[in-house]
Amino acid sequence: MPSNRPKNGGRETIRLLLVDDEKGFVDVLSKRLAKRDIQVTRAFSGAEGIQALRRSDFDVAVLDLKLEDMDGIEILKIFKKMDPHMPVIMLTGHGSKKASIEGMRHGAFDYLTKPHELAELVAKIHEAVRQREKHG
Repeated sequence: MPSNRPKNGGRETIRLLLVDDEKGFVDVLSKRLAKRDIQVTRAFSGAEGIQALRRSDFDVAVLDLKLEDMDGIEILKIFKKMDPHMPVIMLTGHGSKKASIEGMRHGAFDYLTKPHELAELVAKIHEAVRQREKHG
């Protein structure tokens, strides 16, 4: 089945949904990911993230656990109902291991603690997309 992902010099561009209410973090991360063939759709709240997922398909989502408008776990559950095969990488601050484990129970692909290394996040994104392509 041919992929409908945009090609970038022979490689496919990954479509990523980034949901985080820290605007500065989102802006910097989006720019850095764009240089790595990752097309980022930014959402600054849970509601925006859900609307973005209604409008288009994504290969992977990166979702902050703590958002002002909604709980990250609630958003994760909604994302999983909307697109059960989309891997979701949870971002947690304050080393909230318990919430991360709860996220994994509800179908998160993996989690990273903020701050994290960009290379680590990029590796997780690629791993999640490969796994989706195998199972999706």
